[in-house]
Amino acid sequence: MSLFGLFEGRASLENPAVPLTDQSLAEWMGGPQTDAGVPVSETSALHMPAVWRSVAVVAGVSSALPLHAYKSGTKDRAESALLDDPHPELTPLELWRLAYVHRALWGNAYLQKLRAPTGQIKELWPISPSRVQVERVRPTADNPAGKVFYITDDFDQYHVLTSRDVLHIPGLGYDGLTGCSPVRAAAQGIGLAQAAEKGAAKLFGSGNLVSGVLQTEQRLTKEQATALKANWQAKVGGIENAQQVAVLDSGASFQPVTMPLRDSQFLESREFQITEIARMFGVPLFLLMESSKSTSWGTGLEQQAQGWVTFDLAPTWLGPTEQRITKELLPVGEYAHYSLQGLLRGDSSGRATFYRAMRDTGVMSANDIRYLEELPPIPGPEGDTYLQPTYMAPLGSNPLANDGGAVPTRVAALMAEARRLLALSADEGGEDAHTDDGG
Repeated sequence: MSLFGLFEGRASLENPAVPLTDQSLAEWMGGPQTDAGVPVSETSALHMPAVWRSVAVVAGVSSALPLHAYKSGTKDRAESALLDDPHPELTPLELWRLAYVHRALWGNAYLQKLRAPTGQIKELWPISPSRVQVERVRPTADNPAGKVFYITDDFDQYHVLTSRDVLHIPGLGYDGLTGCSPVRAAAQGIGLAQAAEKGAAKLFGSGNLVSGVLQTEQRLTKEQATALKANWQAKVGGIENAQQVAVLDSGASFQPVTMPLRDSQFLESREFQITEIARMFGVPLFLLMESSKSTSWGTGLEQQAQGWVTFDLAPTWLGPTEQRITKELLPVGEYAHYSLQGLLRGDSSGRATFYRAMRDTGVMSANDIRYLEELPPIPGPEGDTYLQPTYMAPLGSNPLANDGGAVPTRVAALMAEARRLLALSADEGGEDAHTDDGG
């Protein structure tokens, strides 16, 4: 069992050894202060719906994809007990989803490798990135990479571990040691979005958007004002009073209140921040339930989704995980690979055309196609048979020639019939031409 929990380790305010500039103290206060006046940290950023949705999409889609081990030479599936069941309590989806959440928020994912007495890795335990500090030291025989991890356990004790004990999956960075936190990089934009939401909440909560004001020329007591308000609501409220005329006494008049133009610009600013956050995490707007600026139907969304998988999800999130697992968790001669067919399969018509082309050219067998469609294989050798096109051969060779140079009987008959028809067609064309010349 791992000693490193998932709660965020924070420095104590009562510890005189902790300087006031310590980063964990800023976390204790909600994160570093932004120019918008709102502190932003990896956890407080999730209060912004666009951040929550971006992280949920990246982590949910990535962890839900099938992850298998394959043999390098034959590309056949290899059994991997570690990938099938990496944690005694968490499912593989839950474990890798948490790792992707850590990468999306902190820019780094850390998992402790628990080994059997034989040295084989048996379990993976996630570690909160807030409890890890990574440094580079002089490489040694036991630590050829020179990377060390200073981790605080549940009892506030430091442990110095190496890559033999910790699986580190860094995100985009600039020093080759750790990844940069997208939340820290986009703290100003996220803080501005949270400040806008906070301002909107205060705007509505303070009563600045009331429907109208009842005005009188005389001073009213509290009881008189309550009675006038109730009288007005009784005359104009409800569907049964629609199109009715309200009569006010005591010199009262009603003046409607509308939203100022600056408030509508304020709402546009909030919408722009959603785009900024989507750009920071590389998630298309329609996956954030924002489709006002793009089509929400047909092939437009399909092409956007495939573009997201091709240009962002695969190279930014899936590829680094595959290569890190291959490098540190699997034996030599095996590699990890995500199955993306479910995301890139397209519609049924497009898949049918693709499969027919692959089948006709001998690239896929029937069982290969059924595997991609998650169908059971055809028993026997028939399902694994690869077809060869009849007339496909290297340029300049005779596609009808056997090893002995003889032509199969049926093919020879077909060729003879084809030559006869061509000769007959040529003769008829010559007679027509002769008749035309004579005329």
